[in-house]
Amino acid sequence: MHTIARIKAIRIHEDGGPEVLVYEDVPDPSPGPGEVLVRLRAASLNHLDLWVRKGLPSVPKPRILGADGAGIVERLGEGVERPAVGQPVVINPGIEHGERIHVIGEHCDGTHAELVTVPATNVHLLAQGLSFEEAAAFPLVFETAYRMLVTRARLREGEWVLVWGIGGGVATAAFQIAKALGARTVVTSSSDAKLARARELGADACVNHVTADVGASVKEATDGAGVDVVVEHVGEATWKTSLAVLRDGGRVTVCGATSGPNPPAQLHRIWWKQLSILGSTMGTGADFEGAYDLVSSGRATPIVDRVFPLSEARSAHERLEAGEQLGKIVLAIPG
Repeated sequence: MHTIARIKAIRIHEDGGPEVLVYEDVPDPSPGPGEVLVRLRAASLNHLDLWVRKGLPSVPKPRILGADGAGIVERLGEGVERPAVGQPVVINPGIEHGERIHVIGEHCDGTHAELVTVPATNVHLLAQGLSFEEAAAFPLVFETAYRMLVTRARLREGEWVLVWGIGGGVATAAFQIAKALGARTVVTSSSDAKLARARELGADACVNHVTADVGASVKEATDGAGVDVVVEHVGEATWKTSLAVLRDGGRVTVCGATSGPNPPAQLHRIWWKQLSILGSTMGTGADFEGAYDLVSSGRATPIVDRVFPLSEARSAHERLEAGEQLGKIVLAIPG
């Protein structure tokens, strides 16, 4: 009797809270033409995993979650010559289909498993000195933040950047990229402990957006000029302030709206200050390569918050959902 090879993975069979995550045996994936089979050693969590788990959007089930991962090449599909079997690699989670980008773990099975198949074009050799955990911590958020700041906002050395909610993955990535490019940063949080950590990491100004006046703090930090760029991913709760703190001709780059997508438009500020509103989603292969260059050269460092075993994914989801982290939550996968 033929038995199907099995691996361990975290899957959902229904939408819901952390309780719907199931650590279970699943069939071994096999690489198709143009694909690579990667034996994962680390994967990370993104807010995307929470949204997919909750059904926002609802995806076909069962589904293995996880966009980011790093590991060892296990097998090559037909037509693939490199990377070689046995080489350590990191995965670019954005699969390009013309103008559209499909994300691993949302549009197909993801990285919260012992094995995953991905297109060979999405597999990059692991840079020397980068651990599997660090490699798994950067792709989705650094690619997103790089597109926001470099491709869309065209951030320049010496400019001021406001980053809302330091602690979240995109926010910490944006902070690291801004620093790497020689920009100056104002970061916010509701947690004084996170602000203290951001100060240690090199933030130029830190402000508690619950107990202090963000506008006044930005004014003080920038000698009254305002910031050049705002990294906006919060939406209704922050939009008015985001536009108010920009200097004339400033840019706000938007990748999400966790507090709601329909704030009052504040159109008078946009025309009077001649502001630019830049939408930004995920990133292209070129954005990934730009972000990876900053990470592999040591100019930007992925911040790992905590590492959980793959089997404890529920606890990892609970920590991310509670907003307790500063940086990325990583899942360690047994080799």
